[in-house]
Amino acid sequence: MTNSLLQRLWVYQSERFPLAKTVPLLAIFSAASISISAQLSDRPLPHWSAFLVGFVLAMVLFFQMRVCDEYKDLEDDRNFRPDRPIPRGLVSLGTIINLGLLTLPVAAAVAWLWYPPLLWLLVLVWLWLGAMTAEFGVPHWLKSRPILYLVSHMAIMPLINLLLTGVEWMPNGNPPPQLWLFLALSFVNGCVVEIGRKLWAPENEINGVETYSGLWGPRVAAWAWLGCVGLSYGLLVTVGFAAGVGWASIAIGAVGVGFCLQAAMIYLRSLSGASQQRLDRLAGIWVFLCYAVAGFLPFVPGAF
Repeated sequence: MTNSLLQRLWVYQSERFPLAKTVPLLAIFSAASISISAQLSDRPLPHWSAFLVGFVLAMVLFFQMRVCDEYKDLEDDRNFRPDRPIPRGLVSLGTIINLGLLTLPVAAAVAWLWYPPLLWLLVLVWLWLGAMTAEFGVPHWLKSRPILYLVSHMAIMPLINLLLTGVEWMPNGNPPPQLWLFLALSFVNGCVVEIGRKLWAPENEINGVETYSGLWGPRVAAWAWLGCVGLSYGLLVTVGFAAGVGWASIAIGAVGVGFCLQAAMIYLRSLSGASQQRLDRLAGIWVFLCYAVAGFLPFVPGAF
């Protein structure tokens, strides 16, 4: 058994905030946000330090979201998922909350040092995160309405995106008029990831743990996920045309949609643990592809 706090925290991150997956995804997410803001405003890319600021803010905020989930879901985890790190005693909830609290001044300092008014957008994200953690004061009512629950929680994604794009546009004035398209893309991509990670095989469903496959049935849930992928594709193409790379976005995005469709069909045919994992993995890859295409393709010579 691991005894040192650092060892236990390392195990914790591997299970609940895996850096090997989180770091590259958030690096692309934050860098793409800054890049698309510059592209839509017809400005050159900012200094590399802007990308570092965006990455630090993204990492801190997503960790804070994990901390809030640990607090909010503790009772359910104790009752239905006792194998998770906190219920099984690997680390205490207090330790994780304290780590989350330590990141608050880090994020505030980074925002302030970059451009003090950026703090307003950071506070806006924190306010929404706090409301989410309290389930907006109506936890039972909200949980009984899974679509509204999904929408209210995924709304934090465009708010985070607004903060990250603000690293670029706030020091230069107002946001670009077409930025809302990219914010909408981030909202839908949040739904792609959230639904994709809760499409389970029947054998893996756990009593008391809500999944979309359990709430709606695997077929409806899989098609709902594909609908989100399709909407995401449409927004990706729209952002691509706004950034001058619409046709390339159509071609590259179509390949990604094809793989997502294949993963969903395999899931529906087999409803196995392997197909569940494949679909979950494709959800992350699709989101990674979207941000890579939207954020960096406009700066690739010859892209059109």
